[in-house]
Amino acid sequence: MKIKKILFTIFIVIATLLIFNVKSDATLELNELDFDAQINSDGSMNVTETWDIDISNTNTLFKTFKIDDSKYSNITEVQVTDISSKTNFSQINEEMYHVTENSFYALKNSDGAFEIAWGVGLDNNSARKTYQISYKVKDAIAKYNDYSELYWQFIGEDFEIDADKITGTIYLPYNATNKEDIRVWGHTQDLNGEIYVTDLNKIEFTINNYSSGNYVEVRTLIPNDMIYNSGRTYGSNILEKVLNEEGKWADEANARRNLKNGIIIVLTILGGIIFIFSLIYFIKNVIIFIKMPKKYKPTTKLQYFRELPYEEATPAEALFVLTKGYNKTFSSSFAANVLDLCLNNYISLEIEDKGGIIKSDVIKISIKNKEIINLKDDEKLTLEFLKEVANNTKSEEKNTLTTKDITKYLEKKSLRVQQLDEKLGKIIEAEEIRRENYDKQNYEKMAKYLGKCVIFAVLTILVIPFIIYCVQMKLNIIQLVVSIALISSFVLNAIISQMILSRINVFTQKGVDENEQWKAFKKYMEEFSLLKDKEIPALVVWEKYLVFATAFGISDKVLKQLKVIYPEITDMNSAMYTYSYIHIMNSVNIGNCINSSVYSATYSSGSGAGGGFSGGGGGGRWPEVAVADAKFYNYPQV
Repeated sequence: MKIKKILFTIFIVIATLLIFNVKSDATLELNELDFDAQINSDGSMNVTETWDIDISNTNTLFKTFKIDDSKYSNITEVQVTDISSKTNFSQINEEMYHVTENSFYALKNSDGAFEIAWGVGLDNNSARKTYQISYKVKDAIAKYNDYSELYWQFIGEDFEIDADKITGTIYLPYNATNKEDIRVWGHTQDLNGEIYVTDLNKIEFTINNYSSGNYVEVRTLIPNDMIYNSGRTYGSNILEKVLNEEGKWADEANARRNLKNGIIIVLTILGGIIFIFSLIYFIKNVIIFIKMPKKYKPTTKLQYFRELPYEEATPAEALFVLTKGYNKTFSSSFAANVLDLCLNNYISLEIEDKGGIIKSDVIKISIKNKEIINLKDDEKLTLEFLKEVANNTKSEEKNTLTTKDITKYLEKKSLRVQQLDEKLGKIIEAEEIRRENYDKQNYEKMAKYLGKCVIFAVLTILVIPFIIYCVQMKLNIIQLVVSIALISSFVLNAIISQMILSRINVFTQKGVDENEQWKAFKKYMEEFSLLKDKEIPALVVWEKYLVFATAFGISDKVLKQLKVIYPEITDMNSAMYTYSYIHIMNSVNIGNCINSSVYSATYSSGSGAGGGFSGGGGGGRWPEVAVADAKFYNYPQV
């Protein structure tokens, strides 16, 4: 995988996690929740809630109300309608955990709360729906000697659904003489809403980005003559008590706001300082980039290369140069190294035959008692590993093993492949440094700048929510400008780091030229039967080439072409043919068979995965009694 792909993948993963905040268990999200409340002169209140909601894998929605005679006497006239399909739901008179689709109940539930629940029928589906829930709250208004009071919690702390926006309109029974005759306060934990008297008979409130678990309540004092009767009538005055309570809470809210604003100011100053250092760092990197040598390009562009670019190359070395250093794992070149050991007569291969039954998915490997001469370290590593497995098998034949034995051995020693990978990587890197193909220092520099790209990408993503917050909270222009400048500097540093990264020469000019040759050699092996020039190397040479074709993952394609050029391959068998493994490849993909023995063992020891569940709906549970130290916001009357 190339650096750009790695960086892009990391960036997308982080962006998905931090910006979109994907929740694997979330099944409900309110786009908007609107309350329309009409206060009646008899002290009751008619409420219509409109839920614009995205639903996934949920069969029931509900809302609950704490029963409290000191706040209201009863909830009646409940109706539920699906506005999306213009369906009026049928009322049932029994509590159900999973309510039947297009039905609802409104009654005291088993937990002692009044509950409205309705069936949405989306157990295994997703949809955007709009529901209206209407009900009448009797004695919602308390009548005092001086004012009448509505103190109503529209959403309780147990409400389980997030909402992009919450709006509400409260209509009074009659017009007031002046707006100043209507006093209003709003309370919520996040201090993120607005409430105003917008007309002589109308109060409106708005909350953006509501997070579940935060209550939303409204308190208003209206002229006493608007309410002629209420079941909650008291022979005392209320104004002074309310002003004292709300004044105290307003002071606390303002202290919280000031603290929040102070934190924002500190963050803004800190952001400005970071921006200056980030800008200086960007300029420094621009100078570094300008002074850097350009990326090496092949001295000669090649279409085909008909011979091994490096005669003494091992499959692992070839794969390392072909992929410009990205592929140096033991498992990727294991099968090719096994074939090379077979070609050099250190081992022999055959398809396992038990009782006349040929197991085409099992290759038997016999290790020959031969002195090790001219084997490179990475091939020695493969041979030593085969001996290690052979010594741990229960086979009666000495120095023999099968691909099945390799799988069983590695399943018991799951870290062995990782150890082999690390050792092979060091061997290959050392060899290519010796051959002046590879620059380890530049590789380390590349890793450093890759890290910088990721860091600046992460910093960019972390600043984005702050900018969104600035816009939503209508913060001052300085904070917004600093945030945009900061994120711009992070983006510029990520870009210049990527530019430097793309120019770092991990491979020398010699290494780049050899990479070009290996690419052309691979292309030649893939297309040689299509060439007009039929000067095809002898079959004995192709046996060597097939080792590298196996390492490059194109052995099937090469063998298919060889059968066209050399039809006699089809009739080969081990008795009449002296070459090591071409006859086996007629019926078995040796590379896949051998490599799978390593891969299957490596990945069979992974951890299990769990699934999810669905069901239930979100709702509101509201403690109606206000607490003196409650968190709230307070906006002036209009």
